[in-house]
Amino acid sequence: MYKNFTVFDQIVEEAAPDMASVNASMQALMGELDNFQDIARYVKPLPGEIPTLDGVDIYGETIPLNGIVGGDHVVYVDFKTRYDLDARIEKARDQGQEHIVQELEECRFKAGVALADVSGHLITDALLAAMLHQAFLLGAIYEMDYYGNITPKLFENLNTRFYNSSSLSKFITMIYGEISRDGHFQFLSAGHPMPIIYSRKYEAIVEVPKNKMIASPPIGTLPSGRDIDRNANKSVLGYKEEYEINKWNLMGTGDILILYTDGLIEHHRNDELYAPHHLEQKLHEIRDLTAQEIFHALKEDLMAFTKPEDDISYVIIKRH
Repeated sequence: MYKNFTVFDQIVEEAAPDMASVNASMQALMGELDNFQDIARYVKPLPGEIPTLDGVDIYGETIPLNGIVGGDHVVYVDFKTRYDLDARIEKARDQGQEHIVQELEECRFKAGVALADVSGHLITDALLAAMLHQAFLLGAIYEMDYYGNITPKLFENLNTRFYNSSSLSKFITMIYGEISRDGHFQFLSAGHPMPIIYSRKYEAIVEVPKNKMIASPPIGTLPSGRDIDRNANKSVLGYKEEYEINKWNLMGTGDILILYTDGLIEHHRNDELYAPHHLEQKLHEIRDLTAQEIFHALKEDLMAFTKPEDDISYVIIKRH
């Protein structure tokens, strides 16, 4: 009995250094994950980044399934605060670029929203979202310098970059839209769900004609067919057409426009989907609230409906 205890004690003693090594490795890994989350949290939009626009109220957030961050991401573009429009206009005018001056002047009266969804909802999927965040904002600066606006060319470049750098098992759906103070909304979709419009006049979610809902493949899945470097990007699946801009003139006073990821449209309880029926009912109840109040009321209703199985993100755009 005593001999057996001595052998066991010896085994524990010999294993102790290995356990200490495992614990040290685990602590190092947890530290790396904490650091990763801090970085990913930093690229999340701050409340002050949400655009302010006369006649239009905007608010949205991401609701990650696991922890603080996930595969969903939102970027706001308040042109009049993110960029020095006066300086750019003066420079363009000095260089005789009146077409750029006109584009920059129009930026005073609109705001942009980019909403992306990386396949998967793990913390590490936020890496691709963070890459997209930085690439989008850097590209937008060049767009403003050369065109006075954000153009589809930016998204062609993003698509090529991610096609060349990301795994075939990972892809990004994305929608980028711009809302003007007169209610005009234009957007492009890279494999992303189409926006929803709740009409105050008809007190219902309204259908939009199919020819105003043109979408392209997700970011990074197919190289751009008309890209100047097309021959350097071989693809056995072919090439995609250029991104097309959808233009909607449907937003009347009191209308609510929702940009969202598939976590919202696929939110279900057994075989019952939350949208569009339950979503429409809730919007009817809260239609008079502000965009921020609508967001939080919907969030509470979503959680009461059932526990999410995916990241959920949405942006409320309401016209006064």
